Amino acid sequence: QVQLVESGGGLVQAGGSLRLSCAASGRTFSSLAMGWFRQSPGKEREFVAVITWSGDNTYYKDSVKGRFTISRDNAKNTGYLQMNSLKPEDTAVYYCAATPSPQLLKRLFADYWGQGTQVTVSS
Repeated sequence: QVQLVESGGGLVQAGGSLRLSCAASGRTFSSLAMGWFRQSPGKEREFVAVITWSGDNTYYKDSVKGRFTISRDNAKNTGYLQMNSLKPEDTAVYYCAATPSPQLLKRLFADYWGQGTQVTVSS
């Protein structure tokens, strides 16, 4: 069993930066792909970024490429999402999730989900 807890959300002005963290409990986290997803009011949850268990491969939603960076530290059982050049349209609740297959994770099929952290970008 893996529990995921996100942190680092908040209110930031457009053009600013935030770093989200996803702290995992359980010894299997380092063997799982993990990802970040977001959901705005009235919209479906969407894929943002995914990283393989080793960190060797990453995948991004087109609209965040070049602005967001996903990373992980398996020794600390923690994943990260560095968000730069934030835009008002990035406003959402951000969730981390984990599952063995990065391809399934990109399609939002995950064994484990966090509770989410709010990111609000003001214009």
